[in-house]
Amino acid sequence: MHAADKVLAREEIARRIPEMRAARGPVVFTNGVFDLLHVGHVRYLEFARGLGGALIVAVNSDASVRALEKAPGRPIVPAEERAEIVAALACVDYVCVFDEERPDATLRVVRPDIHVKSAGYTLAQLPEAKTVAEIGADIAFAPHVDGISTTDLIARIRAAGA
Repeated sequence: MHAADKVLAREEIARRIPEMRAARGPVVFTNGVFDLLHVGHVRYLEFARGLGGALIVAVNSDASVRALEKAPGRPIVPAEERAEIVAALACVDYVCVFDEERPDATLRVVRPDIHVKSAGYTLAQLPEAKTVAEIGADIAFAPHVDGISTTDLIARIRAAGA
């Protein structure tokens, strides 16, 4: 299977969830921008996958990244490429791209058993916590890797080129 074959619409992923859950156990979901994949992303996704039998990753579309105002000029890598790169990781089963700023609509369609976010968040700071509760899923917080972020990586690249 090619990585691009693992990038599907959220509705198609949802159609496959019951079979995955029955065969492999809990379905884990997470989301993010994943612009310039780095070791923090890899550790985060591996942690998430370790919580269940399948891992679904929702990647923010380019428009939603701009709406989140991550930083000027972001994303650097287009959504379709970011999704394919994330899908290439062995720990990831499927990837979808979503247009909203927050993953609530995707959570409602996919209906995972566990939603994972970075421990850089608290439950009170998690905008989608209400949606996760509504669909009956649990929330887990992945260990945060300090000093490793796309923003830091971009700054290091710029400094090296100066």
